Amino acid sequence: MADNVCQKEHKKEIMAVHDAMDVLSGKWKISIISSICYYNKRRFSDILNDVNGISNKMLSKELKDLEINQLIKRTVLDTQPITVQYQLTEYGMTLKTIINDLTDWGIRHRKVIIGDKKI
Repeated sequence: MADNVCQKEHKKEIMAVHDAMDVLSGKWKISIISSICYYNKRRFSDILNDVNGISNKMLSKELKDLEINQLIKRTVLDTQPITVQYQLTEYGMTLKTIINDLTDWGIRHRKVIIGDKKI
């Protein structure tokens, strides 16, 4: 009986991981969120420069997806020319610890794999 309850809990946990991966999956979303997270507010061109290899079209699509999922907020500033800034929403800020943990793991992993002592 206890195994059955434990199994149901694990299924819920696995489903939660699937839900998170559905929102954050793809080649670019974590990098985009990281760029915005580390700098607080970023313009489209700043994110484009931060995320190596992403096209304008793909960045635009991914930003819209992140906005739909309420992770980022898009603000149009009344400047000449018009400036658009992106920042994490309060809800998006809940990803900050995950981004920091992922960064720490990536640094450790790079050291293990290539022995990079400079990082």
